[in-house]
Amino acid sequence: MQTPLQNARILIADDTPYNLKVLAAVLSQQNYHLILANNGFETLKLAVTETPDLILLDIMMPGMDGIEACQHLKQDPNTWDIPIIFLTAKSEDDDIIRGLELGAADYITKPFNPKILLARVRTHLSLRQKTKELQEFAHKDGLTLIANRRRFDHFLETEWKRCLRTQSPLSLVMVDIDFFKNYNDTYGHLQGDEILKLTAKTLEKVVKNTPYLVARYGGEEFAIVLSNTPLESAIGIAAKAHFEIANLNIAHKNSKLKKLTASFGIATVIPSEQTTSKDLINTADTRLFKAKENGRNCIKVFDV
Repeated sequence: MQTPLQNARILIADDTPYNLKVLAAVLSQQNYHLILANNGFETLKLAVTETPDLILLDIMMPGMDGIEACQHLKQDPNTWDIPIIFLTAKSEDDDIIRGLELGAADYITKPFNPKILLARVRTHLSLRQKTKELQEFAHKDGLTLIANRRRFDHFLETEWKRCLRTQSPLSLVMVDIDFFKNYNDTYGHLQGDEILKLTAKTLEKVVKNTPYLVARYGGEEFAIVLSNTPLESAIGIAAKAHFEIANLNIAHKNSKLKKLTASFGIATVIPSEQTTSKDLINTADTRLFKAKENGRNCIKVFDV
């Protein structure tokens, strides 16, 4: 069985076809998935679209050299955490120092020793994997094991910038378990915790196999971030989640329907320079408050 390291995606950027061929021949022995770029501009594009685990970046390239490409990669929220190993001639010490100061992880001088190349690639892929595992742990809610508030904030901001760039709709669904305090008072906090976990699991099932994010926003409140999603689609997802939660048929004798239900607030915008992701949160939260004002167990929508 292949390890995650063997399935790693490596982007190689070099303007010399022979260098690309040699590097690909060495790395292909380890079953890495290789992505090839001929210049700095291609590197930036492929780093976003192909999401590599590691970048081997030649310093000397026409148009945009490796130093400038590195600077762009480290400033982009979509690529800043991808480790970069510079490929450099021995005479480029000043460029190496500049690259390391910008955030590059390492460098390899040409002509390179294949064994040293493979060892350094393995080292940085291993570090990348461990870092991702730590980040995943840090971004999970301890009780429900879905994304926590920190992960939500970062993800929403990233998607806001992406949708601003592409002028695509960004939707946010806020979800609140109805009469949850009463549920805790009636059935106990341990059972309340089970309800929070079950609600999280139900919401995740609704958006399974999609790029959407379900997060615990706080207390008994959850959020679903729907990137590139118009209002009509967001309403459909919220309606399905609303049905699935009610369909759990969990007894709640202090609720008006005598079973567990939830309220939903939805907002959709096309981001602009005059607005922020906080405006989207406030709008969706206002709709959620309206749903609770109107008797709960319903969905309220912000009409753009």
